[in-house]
Amino acid sequence: MISRRTFMTQLSCSLLFAKTVLSESGKPSERFPYPGKYISRFCKELQPVGRVLELKETYVWCNSPTLGPDGKIHLFFSRWPAKYGMGGWIHKCEIARAVADSPEGPYHVAETVLAPRGEGYWDGTTCHNPHIQVVDGKYCLFYMGNSNGKTHTKRIGLAIADSPEGPWHRPDEPLLDPGPEGAWDDHCTTNPAFIKHPNGQYWLYYKSWNTAEHEAARGKSIRGNRKYGLAIADSLQGPYIKHPDNPLIDFSGGKANEQLEDAYVWIEKGHIKLIARDMGFFDHNVGLIFESRDGIHWPQPEIAYFAADHYIDQPPAPPHLKRYNRFERPQLLMQDGKPTHLFTTSQGGTYMTATPFIFKIL
Repeated sequence: MISRRTFMTQLSCSLLFAKTVLSESGKPSERFPYPGKYISRFCKELQPVGRVLELKETYVWCNSPTLGPDGKIHLFFSRWPAKYGMGGWIHKCEIARAVADSPEGPYHVAETVLAPRGEGYWDGTTCHNPHIQVVDGKYCLFYMGNSNGKTHTKRIGLAIADSPEGPWHRPDEPLLDPGPEGAWDDHCTTNPAFIKHPNGQYWLYYKSWNTAEHEAARGKSIRGNRKYGLAIADSLQGPYIKHPDNPLIDFSGGKANEQLEDAYVWIEKGHIKLIARDMGFFDHNVGLIFESRDGIHWPQPEIAYFAADHYIDQPPAPPHLKRYNRFERPQLLMQDGKPTHLFTTSQGGTYMTATPFIFKIL
C-alpha cells in the first residue's frame, strides 16, 4: 500500500496532463480531469437510470433498497418537509418506505416506518440514515437517531421486523455509543454499514469524529475530520465491541482535511468492498470505492462514480442547494449476492429539493 503523500504526488503530476486524459467512456473529459488509472471497474460499469420518488415539498435522502419476499423492491428512505431546508435532516426527519415492481421504479410511498419519538428518547428528534439488511431471516433496519436536534447526540440504532412491511421492534437504547472524551469517535456514531462476516460475527462499520476538533473548527464549512471505525459482535443485537485498530479509514494526514462519509459495505468474491462519498481525497463531488482482503486493512481508494454533471444536464443550481452537483449516501441493491443497482441521493429534480438517483450496474 502506497502512502497518501506518494499517492497525491503522483496524482498532482498526472493532473498536468488532464486535458488529454481519457474518461471512463474513452473520450477526453474536462469535467473529470483524473487519469484513468484511478477510475474503478465499478465506475465503468455504471449506467445512469435517473431520478425517482420526486415528492412535492419534501426532501428525500438516504435511499436503501431490498428485495422483498413478494418480489418487489422495498426502498427505505429519509424524508422531511421542504420548509425546513436541507438542514431539516438533523431535527425533523423520519424514515419511510416506498415500493416498486422493479429496481428502476416507479416507486410509490407506502408508509412511515420510524418517526422521532419525542422528548426523553435517544431518537426523539430525528430518524435518519436508513440501511436495510436481511440478517438471519430478519429485516434489520440500521439507522441514526438523535435526542436534541444536534450532531453530538447522534447514535446508531437497530429496528427489526419479520417483513419489510413490519411491524418494527424499535430499541429503547442505541446499538452503538460514542467513545470516551478525547477519543477519535467521542462526538457521535452515525452512517451505519453492516455485514455478517463469513466467520459468523456481526460487523458494524460507523462514522464519527472528535468533539474538540469539531469545536475548534467552528465557523468552517466542514468541522472536524470524519473517519470510519468498526465494531464487532457475536450476536445481532450486540454488544458491539470496537476494534482496537480504529479508526480503520483515516485521511486526516492530508493537507486539506480530506475525509469520507456515507459508507456501504458488502462481500463479493471473498473480498470486502466499501463504497463511500469522497470529502476531499479526490474532490467533494465523486464517490470512493475500496477493496480489502480482511475488512480491517484498506488500501487507497479508486473513483466509484463521477459528479452529477458527468451523467446529466441540469439547470443552474438555485441558491438554497449547496450540494447540487454530487451524489451522496450510496447504497446497493444486492440480488443473488451481487450488486445490481446503485442508489444515491442528489439535490435538484422537479421541485428543487432532493431525490433518489439510480444507476444500473452492467
